[in-house]
Amino acid sequence: MIQNVGCHLRRGLASVFSSRTSRKSIPRAEEEDTMVGGEGYRNPTEVQMSQLVLPCHTNQRGELSIGQLLKWIDTTACLSAEKHAGCPCVTASMDDIYFEHTISVGQVVNIKAKVNRAFNSSMEVGIQVTSEDLCSEKQWSVCKALATFVAHRELSKVKLKQVIPRTEEEKTEHGVAAERRRMRLVYADTIKDLLAHCAIQDDVGSRDCSHMVPAEKTRVESVELVLPPHANHQGNTFGGQIMAWMENVATIAASRLCRGHPTLKAIEMFHFRGPSQVGDRLVLKAIVNNAFKHSMEVGVCVEAYRQEAESHRRHINSAFMTFVVLGPDDQPLKLPWIKPQPGEGERRYREASARKKIRLDRKYIVSCKQAEVPLSVPWDPSNQVYLSYNNVSSLKMLVAKDNWVLSSESGQVCLYTLEEDKFFSFHMEMVVQVDAAQAFILLSDLRRRPEWDKHYRNVELVQQVDEDDAIYHVISPALGGDTKPRDFVILASRRKPCDNGDPYVIALRSVTLPTHRETPEYQRGETLCSGFCLWREGDQLTKVSYYSQAIPGLLNYVTTNVAGLSSEFYTTFKACEHFLLDNRNDLAPSLQTL
Repeated sequence: MIQNVGCHLRRGLASVFSSRTSRKSIPRAEEEDTMVGGEGYRNPTEVQMSQLVLPCHTNQRGELSIGQLLKWIDTTACLSAEKHAGCPCVTASMDDIYFEHTISVGQVVNIKAKVNRAFNSSMEVGIQVTSEDLCSEKQWSVCKALATFVAHRELSKVKLKQVIPRTEEEKTEHGVAAERRRMRLVYADTIKDLLAHCAIQDDVGSRDCSHMVPAEKTRVESVELVLPPHANHQGNTFGGQIMAWMENVATIAASRLCRGHPTLKAIEMFHFRGPSQVGDRLVLKAIVNNAFKHSMEVGVCVEAYRQEAESHRRHINSAFMTFVVLGPDDQPLKLPWIKPQPGEGERRYREASARKKIRLDRKYIVSCKQAEVPLSVPWDPSNQVYLSYNNVSSLKMLVAKDNWVLSSESGQVCLYTLEEDKFFSFHMEMVVQVDAAQAFILLSDLRRRPEWDKHYRNVELVQQVDEDDAIYHVISPALGGDTKPRDFVILASRRKPCDNGDPYVIALRSVTLPTHRETPEYQRGETLCSGFCLWREGDQLTKVSYYSQAIPGLLNYVTTNVAGLSSEFYTTFKACEHFLLDNRNDLAPSLQTL
């Protein structure tokens, strides 16, 4: 379905939009949900907390202590998790916290938490924090966070019920949660691969040694005795309390480098490896791993032991925090360089540089608004995890849109369209008598696409990145007024269902490779977001949906099959159906790379 669509789209849009029907009606049950108590729909797992910031909650600058905020966040998220699980829950991790705004005495902190998705015994909880000035009625976004909680019962295993998303936002978060979980599980391997295969800019030798601070001068070690007030309702040490203690020692370590009052800007991840109880001694260690021009990374770890067994310390938590030092104009000041200690210090130093690169890649690829990201993002091993994540999550977010409009229907093939902001999107849908897993195998190998799609003249597998991601070079014939064939460099990311009811996903997006630059022979084309979602409708029955997103201002460069918007779609999609039916018993080993 790749081709130049500028001229064809302009001819076809009028007929499509004139024939489209009104937005699909809301099911009765959902309509009742939106009207309960005369208020709007509210997620059944949602928990809200509001706290007035008092002087006892503040730090040396008179702002709300991040440690205190983490306590409130953890409490709210835990209540949401337990509301869904119906049993006690413990914090497994909390990650991707970026602090956008400070909070002053007298302001109100509003925290909202809800379960995005439940897996077997764990669940992802999304948290939003805002601050409110009661006098001016102004509100600010403070931070967002993602927490993973694990349900725990003493005498039986826990199998959590699935979360049923209803709104577009809930559907998006539910779909993307599985991809975020996948990233968390491979995070440590991503760091190792980056250090092993990519050049990290350390440039220690080029720095002014007279302005270097030995990392050992920033080391902090503190011990805390876990008392009953520090325990949660299950008798374990309250996770929010541990995070607050960690933030405290990290701030001291950062202060020893900058000789000032640092501001915490981001937390990479709190990773709880095990519990602790009342009576435990917690040893908290912090050190500045690396200092960059305007920021520094502080590593913190926590070990627990009983008084009678001090030599047997248990590693129960770790985190990486990013600090800056703000000047009078609230702009980050330049920081001294860090001189790492040989051995372990150099390892932490290099890993901090790798984490910084990952943060920048993630911010560029994942956090940016879709319209601000170039269609083709450079691919390299250091950003492959986040490009793959963005590829799949972008398609899932497109699928979750709730304002699709049925534009035409022919031969049991339906065409839906969607107009919003700078984007025009469409998706086609049909049901075929083929097993979903087999359809997934056949459609995820783009080398077989020319067998049914005439717009794929030739497909070359450039690189098999891993078992789920591959990069292809696609050549499409010249169409319309084009004088040259088009070529595309496409990252194909495929995912099997995480739970019952999830689709098989095949996501496509353009990337750039130094080995496949633009050539005079072809006109380079690009795609922002497209791909297949395959739902199992029954035994040997699959609903096949193809989605594609186009930016009207860049239609000549979008890889979609919009030509005609009716007959062309129908012909190509029916060819796809025949291809699946003809090969539904094809079990060639070369295609079984799942």
